[in-house]
Amino acid sequence: MKYSQVVILLLTVCLVGFVLSGPAMAEPIIIKYAHVNPEDVCSSQKGAQAAAFRDIVEAESSGAIKVQVHGAGQLGGEREITEACKLGALQIVTVSGVMASYFKPAMVTDLPYLFSSPNVAWKVFDGEFGDALSAAILKETGLRNLGFGEIGFRNFTNSQRPIKSPADMKGLKIRVMETPLYVTLIKSLGGLPTPIAWPEVYTSLQQKVVDGQENPVAVIKWAKFSEVQKYLTLDGHTYGVDFFLMNDRFYQKLSKEHQEIIQRAAEVSVTVARGVQQLNSALAVSELRQQGFEIYSPTSSEREQFRKAAQGPVIEWMKTQIDPAWIDKLLTAVKKAEDELYK
Repeated sequence: MKYSQVVILLLTVCLVGFVLSGPAMAEPIIIKYAHVNPEDVCSSQKGAQAAAFRDIVEAESSGAIKVQVHGAGQLGGEREITEACKLGALQIVTVSGVMASYFKPAMVTDLPYLFSSPNVAWKVFDGEFGDALSAAILKETGLRNLGFGEIGFRNFTNSQRPIKSPADMKGLKIRVMETPLYVTLIKSLGGLPTPIAWPEVYTSLQQKVVDGQENPVAVIKWAKFSEVQKYLTLDGHTYGVDFFLMNDRFYQKLSKEHQEIIQRAAEVSVTVARGVQQLNSALAVSELRQQGFEIYSPTSSEREQFRKAAQGPVIEWMKTQIDPAWIDKLLTAVKKAEDELYK
């Protein structure tokens, strides 16, 4: 073999080695993303959000970032995965109710009869109030809230009578989550709040231990409450929020380009989650009616009766738990959104 051929061969081998070991073959950045809902993108807003986020991030980063989704509580409940995200064992989680355990003012989002429509809620959480809440969460917890997803509005069911006003709630035993906020809410409406663990709810309704319960309509359908309940009132007393959290230490180590990809994907995936939730809620109402539920949607004036009865007492209790400034900020943001959308 001639000397020139040997040189060319050696250069070729070195070039191939450089390509194989260079940037194109660099190990991808791994994002471990956990949530507790099913992974099915059609029935689960968290599942749809995670899938959309993963696919957008991996596509826009050309595979430089890989997102490993662990849904259906594979890595633990909301408290466990949030703790893991704080510690950095997970990079992203989507959680809801547990957030107030890490940042108490997050409970303000559960104020009753706050939003007249999802559009108002989206405008509030995508605007100045949402930005302020996210900034405060980051400062106190080290978790960067990438956006606000949606669990949906909670509604009452019962086995006794239609509920069209607070007067119809009087004396009804209503199962609630074991939180003072919901106990205060039911008491203010004249009902008898009865905290019961979730696994026992169906049996408690079946055996008439309680007369009713409250949940988003998709949950009411999934739990087969039509078998043990007759009346559904679409009062939308509270609006459930999903917090889309990322470990900020991990985020800060990313390049600016990758940070921008994360932010874009988060915004789109939150919109996807909201859309899936809204679609499933609409379908659930139709299915529940077919299953025998008598469904009533309060008028604006009737809903105002619920708001006047419940919001004040819950606010007074909440003022003992968090800085009242958060309540004032949220009420101001809601009024501004209402005015911009409907006046």
